[in-house]
Amino acid sequence: MPPMTADEFSGLLRAHRSIRSFRSEGIDPALVDRVLVEALHGSSSSGNLNMVSVIKTADPARKRRLYELHFEQPMVLQAPLVLTFCADSHRTRQWLAQRDARLGFGDLISWHVAGYDAIILAQTTALALESHGLGICYMGTTLHSMGAIAEFLECPDHCLPVTSLVVGWPAEAPPQRDRLPGAAWIHEEHYRRPTPDDIDAGFAERERRGRERYLALGPEMAARWAEHGITSLAQFYTSKIKYDPDLFAKDSAALEALLRERGFLA
Repeated sequence: MPPMTADEFSGLLRAHRSIRSFRSEGIDPALVDRVLVEALHGSSSSGNLNMVSVIKTADPARKRRLYELHFEQPMVLQAPLVLTFCADSHRTRQWLAQRDARLGFGDLISWHVAGYDAIILAQTTALALESHGLGICYMGTTLHSMGAIAEFLECPDHCLPVTSLVVGWPAEAPPQRDRLPGAAWIHEEHYRRPTPDDIDAGFAERERRGRERYLALGPEMAARWAEHGITSLAQFYTSKIKYDPDLFAKDSAALEALLRERGFLA
């Protein structure tokens, strides 16, 4: 099979969508394993330590539990497969111990190394799955249920879930999401602090399209905006119904405690 051309790869990037509705047909496990192995080979890995693990969940009863842990999002039940990407220095530490090497990789830097490698692998995997016509959606709820998910998946010390993907054959073709224009986030030589006019220009289309998309979800969402006095997309994003700073502060403290409990903080 000839390699993908630059134009074909650009087309794959432009075709990305977050898919939340899936057909009922399953996925060949051999295809999934092949994609994961190829994705690891095609991803950068700090020190080539490969401090990642991926846990596949296809059993309906076990997916039902993940559905509960992921705040009961229907796509978890509908998708035939959930992939949980873990930051994993447990295996590396066991290798070190069995070779009489100085024990390491049980600190905050190691958490970052393993966590970032897991995210890199997840994104390479996402692109690879999409190249086969499969649809994916990232599960940000992984961060808020990290400890419970780790316990359910029987993760040992020095191993924690970082992100999750639901995977399946798409049953929808949503429009492409808006993104900030390049001028808002690409910097030449040094960071250029945005002026108020830069913010207005950079976020104008984002605010318009984002507001339209959320309010198009139905009258219930519009009523909730009104209930909370929300008049802009920015206000929505830090409201009680989206990314509540109070909840994030609580979950951040829980994450710090979990990292300590699992050996990533001394």
